[in-house]
Amino acid sequence: MSSPTPAAVFRTIDLTKTYQMGEVQVRALRGVNLELIEGEFVVLLGASGSGKSTLLNILGGLDTPTSGQVFYLDTNLTASEDAELTRYRRDHVGFVFQFYNLIPSLTAKENIELITEIAVSPLEPLDALEIVGLRDRANHFPAQLSGGEQQRVAIARAIAKNPKVLLCDEPTGALDVHTGIVVLEAIARINRELGTTTAVITHNASIANMADRVIALSDGQIASVDRNASKVNAADLQW
Repeated sequence: MSSPTPAAVFRTIDLTKTYQMGEVQVRALRGVNLELIEGEFVVLLGASGSGKSTLLNILGGLDTPTSGQVFYLDTNLTASEDAELTRYRRDHVGFVFQFYNLIPSLTAKENIELITEIAVSPLEPLDALEIVGLRDRANHFPAQLSGGEQQRVAIARAIAKNPKVLLCDEPTGALDVHTGIVVLEAIARINRELGTTTAVITHNASIANMADRVIALSDGQIASVDRNASKVNAADLQW
C-alpha cells in the first residue's frame, strides 16, 4: 500500500499585497499561488524586497492580503476576524525573527514560561530548551547569553507552545557563520523530531541546501520551486 499523501498545511490562491507609501503604491506580492506540505522544511529564498517577509507575515496571520485567499488546513484565514486570527497565532504558529525580542529581566526559562502559560498543549520549558541544546542555561538572563544562545532561546520559546508550523524570518541574519549554523541545526532538529512544518526566509542561497523544497521569490512573484534530491546538514553548509 502506498502511504497517504501529506496534507497541505498552507494554500494560497492569487495572493496579492499592495502598500500605499505616500503617493506611491508598492506591490509586494503579485498573485502568489503555493502550498506548504505537512512536516516539510521549506526555504523561501530571494533578495531584499522580493516579498518573502510579506508572504510569511500573511501565512502567520500578522498581515492580511489585499486580494486573494490563504488557507490554513481547512480555515480560510482571509475570512477570519481579528479574534480568530489571534487564536490562530497563539495556538498554531511559532515565530522566529532576526532579532530575539527576549525580556531582559526574565531568565531563559521564564521567557519560555510566558508562552507555555497561555498555550493549549505546551511542551515543558526545560524540554524546549533541551531541544535547542540550552537546558543548562535555563536560569541565565539574556545579557548572560551570546547572540546565538539568545536566538536559540527565542526558538525554544516559539516551539514551546507545540505549534503546527514554525515560521522563521532571517533567523541567522544577525549571527556569524558558526553561530548561524548552530541555530540552523536547532531548527532542523525541530522539523525532524517534532514534525513541525517549517518555513525559513533567507537571502542566503547556501541555506537552501537544507530544505526539502526551495521557493524562490522575485518582485513579489514565485520565480521557481525546486526540490532537493538530498538535504545537506547545517554543519556542512558553506557560505
